[in-house]
Amino acid sequence: MLQSTCQLVSSSEGDEGMSRPVELYMTSGCEHSAAAREDLEWRGVAFVEYDVERDAAARARMLTLTDGARTVPVIVEEGKPIQIGWMGRGCVV
Repeated sequence: MLQSTCQLVSSSEGDEGMSRPVELYMTSGCEHSAAAREDLEWRGVAFVEYDVERDAAARARMLTLTDGARTVPVIVEEGKPIQIGWMGRGCVV
């Protein structure tokens, strides 16, 4: 069985000053978000997961990072979005 390396957190948590982990902005009902999560887990990438439907602060951060793009999933590395959507598809929030 594959052990998850992700952590679902609220926007009030976090460690300032440390190197930033990969961030996954997603929604629980989006199959493309689930596929992105599975890929990160399969590759053994440590990441923090934010559900932008439940966490308004995370949604606001995602919109700032993506210049207003409302598509999930969004994968962020070192504070910069490296991927919006998954395999050319995504869910709009």
